[in-house]
Amino acid sequence: MWSLFRFKCVSSIWKTLISDSYFTVKHLNRTKNDQGSQKLLITQMCFREEIFPMYCCPLSPAQLVDENVQKLKLDCPSNPKLTVRCKILCLYDGLAVIRVTDTFDHDLSTVLLWNPSTRESMVLPPTEFSDQPREYYFGLGYDSTSGEYKILRIYQDFNPFCRHRVKLPNEILTLTSGYCWRRIVEYPRHGICSLVWAMNFLAFIHATFHWIDISSNHFVVVSFSISNEVYGEMPLSEEILSLLMPGHCSIGVCVLGGMLYVHSSISVLHDKTMFFKFWVMKAYSVEESWMPLLTVDSSCFVDVKLKYMFPHGEVLYLFRALELSGSAFWTRNVGPFRLWPQCDNTGSVYAYTESLISPKSLTY
Repeated sequence: MWSLFRFKCVSSIWKTLISDSYFTVKHLNRTKNDQGSQKLLITQMCFREEIFPMYCCPLSPAQLVDENVQKLKLDCPSNPKLTVRCKILCLYDGLAVIRVTDTFDHDLSTVLLWNPSTRESMVLPPTEFSDQPREYYFGLGYDSTSGEYKILRIYQDFNPFCRHRVKLPNEILTLTSGYCWRRIVEYPRHGICSLVWAMNFLAFIHATFHWIDISSNHFVVVSFSISNEVYGEMPLSEEILSLLMPGHCSIGVCVLGGMLYVHSSISVLHDKTMFFKFWVMKAYSVEESWMPLLTVDSSCFVDVKLKYMFPHGEVLYLFRALELSGSAFWTRNVGPFRLWPQCDNTGSVYAYTESLISPKSLTY
C-alpha cells in the first residue's frame, strides 16, 4: 500500500493512474485474496486519560502470536483540538463508517465514511432522525447492479410492545445518487422487533443485509436486498430455535469466509450459567444447511465473538475472560494468544482489507 502512495508522488500521470476508479477496483480485488493485505482495526478505551486511540496491525497467525507485532496508531479523522471518541459503525471493502463524538459533549457527533488505509474521510449527511435518542445500527455494502455503495441504517426497538413508542423508519443512503438518506418500506411482519444490539453491524453477503428479528417469540433471520430493496426471511434450524428463549439469550449474525454465521449467548435458568454457541450456514438460504461450529462454556468467559476466518478455514475468536482486564484472541488449532497487554482495555476489533478507494470519489 505505502509503495503505491510513494509512486503517486513520482508524477501527475502516476497519481492519476493510481487514483483512477478502474485501478482501485482491480487493486481491491487483488488485496481481497492477499493475506498480507488483511488487517485488524482496534479501538481502545482509556477513560482515565480521556483518550480513545485506534490501531491497526497485520492479520495472520504468525504475526498475532508475536509479542513484538507492529501496531500502527491511527489518527481519528476529526478536529485535533477536540477530545473525541471514535466508534466503528460498520466496515466493507476497506471502508469504515465511524461516529466521532466529543468526549465532553455527546450531542456533538459526526458520522463519517473513512478509509483507514489512506486516512481519507468524508462527512456523511445527517438523517431526518439524527436527534432522536434511539440506538441505531449500520450496514455498508456494494450494489453490483448499479455499481454503487449503499449504507443501511436501522433502529433498535427495545420495547416493541409499548403503546406510546414512536417507531422510526429504516433509512438507506446511496453514495452516488442524490447523496441523501431516504426512508425505505417498513418490514411487513406485524409486531417485529429487531435484535441488532447483539451485533456489531449488519451482516452483508450476496448483496443483502441480514439481522435477527423476533415476533411472537419466534426468531428469524431477516434479509434486505440493496438492489431491489425487498425484504425476506431465512429460517433458523430447529436445533437453533430449541435453544433460544426470548429474554434469556442474545443472538446475532455475521459473515466470515463468504458464509453466514449465527452467534448466541444462552442463559441456563436452572443453574444460572451461560454458554456461547456458534452455527454456520453451509449453503446460503438453505435451512437444512445450518451446522454447529463451536460451543464455549462461559465459566471462564464473559463474551466470545467471531472475528475472522483464515484461508485454511481456521476461525479467529475474540474473547473476554474473567481473569483478564482486556481481551485476547483464540483459535482452536493455535490456542490462546495475546495481542495487547492485559492493562489495555480493548473497545472493539474488526478485520478489514486494505483499499485505495477514496470516500470522496464515491459521491461523484
